[in-house]
Amino acid sequence: MIECRAPKTKKEFEDYYYLRWLLLRSPWKKVLGSEKDEFEDQGIHRCIIDHNNNILAVGRLHFTTQQNAQIRYMAVSESAQGQGYGNILLESLENEARVRGAKSIELNARETVLGFYQKLAYKNLGLAHLLYGEIQHYSMSKSINSIPSNFEPISQNLEETWHKTIPLSKAMNIRISHFDGNELSTSCDPLFNKNLHNTMFAGSIYTLATLTGWGWIYLKLEENKYQGDIVLADAKIKYLAPIKGVVCGKTQKETDKGPSVFLSETNKMRFTVKVDLYSGDKVAAKFIGEYVVIKKEVRKC
Repeated sequence: MIECRAPKTKKEFEDYYYLRWLLLRSPWKKVLGSEKDEFEDQGIHRCIIDHNNNILAVGRLHFTTQQNAQIRYMAVSESAQGQGYGNILLESLENEARVRGAKSIELNARETVLGFYQKLAYKNLGLAHLLYGEIQHYSMSKSINSIPSNFEPISQNLEETWHKTIPLSKAMNIRISHFDGNELSTSCDPLFNKNLHNTMFAGSIYTLATLTGWGWIYLKLEENKYQGDIVLADAKIKYLAPIKGVVCGKTQKETDKGPSVFLSETNKMRFTVKVDLYSGDKVAAKFIGEYVVIKKEVRKC
């Protein structure tokens, strides 16, 4: 049995990087360590691993802008080729790009694998670079939809509400990355929200977490046709690690504690919403917000 997931342990990461080096750098006499770059800490890493914890294939995704992602370091060991592991790996990375709000994915493919990516809807944009003076790469791109079409109108309404009523959300360029009724993810502009250390400003982290929880409740109210004002009553946040690159704020139905039935005569409801903020694969902050919804009064003329 094989799994496609992020490496978890120190040993798995060592094996993950070793396979990357062995397949993509060692044949050209490059030293161990040359297989890494400055985006490892903010990357989304995936590997194919078998029941004996042998890593058979590797790949990484990272965001170059708020809505554009790049795949790098795709490689499958020779003994595992021809079994569809490349497709599985690519699909997993694409799904991560999708739920984090990417509108397009780019990659640089070696000439020998152009056909593989073209079969999976990647467009060949022409020559990219010549690695080590001999390995020709080609620029490739694929457009993706991050929000299912049936959830696009409600997601757009939420974004517009944020930007019209909360000026800071517009300045931060807070966006709905993904919403499918069960999970909501958000992002914001990494350049505007960075501090002097080139990581995300703590105040921006707190704001994004607060509005992600607020947005989740807004979407629930819209779904149940309930009109109410959403107020943050209390909140706790733990900052666990610096956030580099594009942040991803996530909340899910299974972590939401609130009423399951919206009664028209209910004037006040309480919700507890948990939000995790990710830097790559790592949870960099954990937020718990206590929200109160106060029913809007309908004026009679």
